[in-house]
Amino acid sequence: MSTKAIYPGTFDPITRGHMDLAERASQLFDEVVVAIAASPTKRPLFSLDERLDMAALSLRNIGNISVIGFDGLLIDSVREQNAQVVLRGLRAVSDFEYEFQLAAMNRRLDPEIETMFLTPSEHFTFLSASMVKEIATHGGDVSQFLHPEVNDRLIQRLRG
Repeated sequence: MSTKAIYPGTFDPITRGHMDLAERASQLFDEVVVAIAASPTKRPLFSLDERLDMAALSLRNIGNISVIGFDGLLIDSVREQNAQVVLRGLRAVSDFEYEFQLAAMNRRLDPEIETMFLTPSEHFTFLSASMVKEIATHGGDVSQFLHPEVNDRLIQRLRG
């Protein structure tokens, strides 16, 4: 039996931390679906289509990863994709409480779907898309945290 995992998030924009987690997940699961949430209430900097494009570009060299967008409940997307696992990243203890609540709710909504947590590689534990955007907004160099084309798009967007 093949195991399919969904790695959901806003990915606004996708960072090297996200890429690291997706790549490591690709070694653990037969298929990994990076599921990008529309998340209009978060007011993302990039449109869903732009985030899908940047994620596909950043992850294109990993054969068993696909990228989709979704709007609505994550658990519905997991079912639509016939996945068995929701993959979430935990950077710090502060992430745990919220992620634990999400996992418990998803288990209540569908007990057949498991949630698994991965921690980032140690050199990405501090990295978040929000922090990258904040640094870039103030003119800081974030190129080491992003795929080069994603970095270019972020700079262009902020110069707007």
